[in-house]
Amino acid sequence: MKTAYRDGPWRLWLLVPFLALLHALPVRAGETYLLSVQGAIGPASADYLVRGIDKAAEAKARLLVIELDTPGGLDTSMRDIIKAILASPVPVATYVSPQGARAASAGTYLLYASHIAAMAPATNLGAATPVALAPGGTGDKPADQRKKPGETPADAPPPDAKARKAVNDAAAYIRGLAELRGRNADWAERAVREAVSLSAEAALKEKVVDVVATDLADLLKQLHGRKVKLATGEITLDTAGSTITRVEPDWRSRLLSVIGDPGIAYILLLLGIYGLLYEFSNPGMVFPGVVGGICLLLALFALQLMPVSYAGLALILLGIAFMLAEVFMPSFGVLGLGGIIAFVLGSVMLIDTDLPGYGISWALIVPLAATSALFSFAVGGMALRARHRPVLTGGEELPGMEGETLEDIETEGWARVHGELWRVKSRVPLPRGAQVRVMARHGLTLEVEPGNTTLKENDHV
Repeated sequence: MKTAYRDGPWRLWLLVPFLALLHALPVRAGETYLLSVQGAIGPASADYLVRGIDKAAEAKARLLVIELDTPGGLDTSMRDIIKAILASPVPVATYVSPQGARAASAGTYLLYASHIAAMAPATNLGAATPVALAPGGTGDKPADQRKKPGETPADAPPPDAKARKAVNDAAAYIRGLAELRGRNADWAERAVREAVSLSAEAALKEKVVDVVATDLADLLKQLHGRKVKLATGEITLDTAGSTITRVEPDWRSRLLSVIGDPGIAYILLLLGIYGLLYEFSNPGMVFPGVVGGICLLLALFALQLMPVSYAGLALILLGIAFMLAEVFMPSFGVLGLGGIIAFVLGSVMLIDTDLPGYGISWALIVPLAATSALFSFAVGGMALRARHRPVLTGGEELPGMEGETLEDIETEGWARVHGELWRVKSRVPLPRGAQVRVMARHGLTLEVEPGNTTLKENDHV
């Protein structure tokens, strides 16, 4: 027993080479998952990619490929995707495809964050300078247009502190990603500070990307046997004969892609506001209120995912209020014109970014501004007419109505008024069955006087 105890640890040491050999074997679990993103990076694409990475991890896929063609996108959405890529237990290959596609701005960051960066021929990446985050900003101006005499583009700083902070933060961020993946960090910083770009072949030569592949099959062929460093350690890919599973966006991602469009969110916002205004001006219609409430909640959900200017939103609401006020307080067009101007300015300022695909076009603003003005005048006119309409229900309608006494009344008794039994008071005696007219209501008692029929009968007597 003593000898066996002493030999036990040595037997365990014999397993170490065997375990190391198993660790170095190619990864064969699962299949290749394929995600495809085209267009600007936003909340919808971030949700789709993050959930796709989670699905690939649950299925223990051997590789996850992201086909990418984007002009850029929102910083918050880009960072959410990068966090998911960095934490992924599955190797992620970002592939700029098809030919003619690009990975500009946020797409460049995604390439640098991925375990494998690949491009198709005739594609490009770069131009990763943060754009202006405020109307009229200059953060998106190329560096060579901001330089002073004698300065190189890289030496010329952005003109204000806010832009400098954004550029420096972005440069440090992409340099960190480049150093993590062993790619060209100097060119990455130039892409941020100077907005430079590279073609696929030049990017491969500059060690910005790892592979240039003509199609997905060529990509998988070139990746076979390549070593990839994950958070859990280094693995060797086995992509030969891999089955490709394309992950399509589900209903949640499709809904986000629809309402996440700034133009759609803008229209939903206006439908919500006008639906509620119509319901408040015509109580009891229900349908405008239901539709308006749903549209407004969807719009607020979409807008909270975007860089929204609250000053722009306030100007839109102020413009609608001015246009409605023109109906109730005629100002010879001053309020109406001011409302239209405020509405247009607020619409332009609503989405607080210059990113491509995230602005509201004038082709949408101008027709909606005209429609909003007409709708505001129409709703205000209906509310004004309803205000002057005679009362048809409630206690306010009782004065002036006629009724009939149910008993002889000296000063107080019962009468039937408007099909209801009321306690009534009269200054003159009234016989049973006499016609009376309501003069006023005091709580649950009506003050009445003889009606025309009673007066005629009394005159006749």
